[in-house]
Amino acid sequence: MEKERSRDLTGRKALVTGASRGIGEAIALRLAEAGADLVIASRKAEVLEDVAAACRKAGRKVFIHATNMSSMEEIERLAKFSLESMGGMDILVNNAATNPYLGPVLGADLRAWDKTMDVNVKGPFLLAKLLHPALSASGRGSIVNIASIAGLKPSVALGVYSVSKAALIMLTKVMAAEWGGAKIRVNAVAPGIVKTQMSRAIWENPAMMNNALSGQAMKRIGTPGEIADAVLFLASDASSFTTGSVIVADGGEVF
Repeated sequence: MEKERSRDLTGRKALVTGASRGIGEAIALRLAEAGADLVIASRKAEVLEDVAAACRKAGRKVFIHATNMSSMEEIERLAKFSLESMGGMDILVNNAATNPYLGPVLGADLRAWDKTMDVNVKGPFLLAKLLHPALSASGRGSIVNIASIAGLKPSVALGVYSVSKAALIMLTKVMAAEWGGAKIRVNAVAPGIVKTQMSRAIWENPAMMNNALSGQAMKRIGTPGEIADAVLFLASDASSFTTGSVIVADGGEVF
């Protein structure tokens, strides 16, 4: 019988963007608990201190870097810092995202459109491209892009965001197809509604929660840890034959 594939990440080096809270924080902690050393990034370095401390309690090395994911120059600095600090890279988790505009696409101005696309699509692409040589040299490189079910079905209130996440899902599949020969796997996780600060307005309002969950099979909100578990699977050898896939973690809303 073939040996079970492990979720152990001991000795591996990971970079997680948008790691200061919510899903990103949960991912960083889960990877650290599995044995990975980390670079964690967010727009402000000070908001990462508590996350770094929690990861270090797991016995891991953790480096902090402030990065605006809409700035190509700052992304280049993040990639350079990560490689110099870690001496290589095995895992990249593109979690940072933004949604500066709520409403139909007709009302979106070009500034909001560009900001959304820069952070949610262009940033992950550039960071992955810059880390491609190191991830390939690892021999077990894994990129996990955090998408959304908004990228799988249209949303009137999240129109521009939906387009950006759909683009990220296709970017995931294209990179997987092109980079498999370089020994880099590329996958995505598409969460549904998760209990984070971003969704607070929904889960604190019973009427809005009932409406949000009306079409969902499990009738409950997800947790950041449940998304982090999916990321750990995709980052580890447990998914060694998986690339170009999208794990939908939404309690049964999109089938």
